[in-house]
Amino acid sequence: MSAKLGARRPPSSPVDRCPYPKEVPCAAGEGDASVVTDDLMSRARAGDGEAFAALVQPYRAELQLHCYRMLGSLQEAEDILQDTLLAAWQGLGGFEERASIRTWLYRIATNRCLNARRSTSRRQAKEWNVPNVEPPEPTRLGEVVWLQPYPDTLLETVINTPLGPEARYEQTESISLAFVTALQVLPPRQVAVLVLRDVLGFPAAEVAAMLDSTVDSVNSALKRARAALHRRPPPIDHQPPTPGSAAEGAVVAKFVRAWESADLDALVDLLTDEVFISMPPIPLEYEGRELAARFCVSIFRVGRRFDLVPTRANGQPAFGAYLRAPNGISHGTGLYVLTLAGNRISAMTAFDNSMLPWFGLPRSLPSRNTCP
Repeated sequence: MSAKLGARRPPSSPVDRCPYPKEVPCAAGEGDASVVTDDLMSRARAGDGEAFAALVQPYRAELQLHCYRMLGSLQEAEDILQDTLLAAWQGLGGFEERASIRTWLYRIATNRCLNARRSTSRRQAKEWNVPNVEPPEPTRLGEVVWLQPYPDTLLETVINTPLGPEARYEQTESISLAFVTALQVLPPRQVAVLVLRDVLGFPAAEVAAMLDSTVDSVNSALKRARAALHRRPPPIDHQPPTPGSAAEGAVVAKFVRAWESADLDALVDLLTDEVFISMPPIPLEYEGRELAARFCVSIFRVGRRFDLVPTRANGQPAFGAYLRAPNGISHGTGLYVLTLAGNRISAMTAFDNSMLPWFGLPRSLPSRNTCP
């Protein structure tokens, strides 16, 4: 069976577990959507896997993004999405249609995310292991070591998904690395309530039903979650430039020139005073221009030079980073995601090279320049 799962699968990913095709053609237009849905439901209840695939296909991408927001990990989100669809397939006979199929799927996905959030077997921190590079003492050690980026290619079909009238966040804000990171330090139930209410706009009564709770309990959890988010450091004064704009492109081009040429002065000039550098799953975090400069010095020391390949993650500029080698091959070392503030960089998050396949990037490529 065909098995495309929304994201590009790394070669090591497990075989799909759901017993139905992953992609189906659109069956009808909006005019007869209700009739088609009823027909698909009847066939799916009778054990038709292709009908079930057609029934859930419209919600796959948004469910994956929902799981990612709650978990902060692309790999975990993909796993939970598969668990959700498998549970829905197996439990379709018990679906009483008191709520929509979309709400029912969100209920399953949310509760599986809650179980995953409570698990003690989440991704563990790694020690610094870059040969011949000794980083400076960090500002602190980060908590969210399981954080992973989300490819913009997966957002194309969901970024304009209509939200409920009670949603409080713009789509672009609710997918940013800063927002997803902030969610990870909240208690699991508060995360679920905040995402369902303020990001997706589900009514309080529906959220209470999803969580087997009461409206009062949901409202209380939402109040605490909002208060916790408001206690975060205030955002940088300058807003990021519009994605894909000339202003964004100018900052990105300056960063690429500075990083690829190891021009420390030009690089530091691009950073805000409060710039923040992190590198999950390594917990080291650096805050402020001076520490950021010292960290970059350690990276470029002993003649290490890089090639950058542009991509996008979480609605932000990103790059595959490739370390040049004397044999003319550049080897993938990781994925950088930039957070922009006006015409400067306010944060850089460096992920390990296990993320490259999810962005369709190779493990190695020919160097554009020979090593010095």
